Amino acid sequence: MRLGEGRERSKTDWKKVDSLSDHDIARAIEDDPDTFDPGAEWLRKASVPRPALPKERLTVRFDADMVNWFKRQGRGYQTRMNAILRAYFEHTRSAASSAKAKGKNGAPGGKAQ
Repeated sequence: MRLGEGRERSKTDWKKVDSLSDHDIARAIEDDPDTFDPGAEWLRKASVPRPALPKERLTVRFDADMVNWFKRQGRGYQTRMNAILRAYFEHTRSAASSAKAKGKNGAPGGKAQ
């Protein structure tokens, strides 16, 4: 496949983009309702979460298509897999806690584990 083959043609008017001044671009950013300016206070409070728990080396078997899909996402695929498993864990743990508070079994599918 040649470079650019199989891709949709860009709908961007590049001549118009090239003609914009820095002032035009700054004004467009200011007028854009989706622009997020975090500000000094937000940046002061911002943090990068670090795993609180140590990692454990484990041998597991996943479906090949799942592993290939994660690998195609690029570097850090194991971290993303862990994040998805953690999200499921947190969700089911909080659902189980809520169900216990209501006197119900919180296991997925309504089955006891």
